[in-house]
Amino acid sequence: MKTDEQMGILLNVVVGIVGGLIGGFILSAFFDVESGGWTFSFLTCLFGAIILLYVVKLVTGRR
Repeated sequence: MKTDEQMGILLNVVVGIVGGLIGGFILSAFFDVESGGWTFSFLTCLFGAIILLYVVKLVTGRR
């Protein structure tokens, strides 16, 4: 999402954690996320982080 140059390591970690929570919350409505395994957990966190960054870009606008 082209935000790596603007964010430091700490903010990247925070986005990953919050993204995992968002992804887990959204996907738990459709799938059994607890028995998905490592790959499904990784994809859930990735999905949540993408959604979080998209929403942040919508709110703050493009710079």
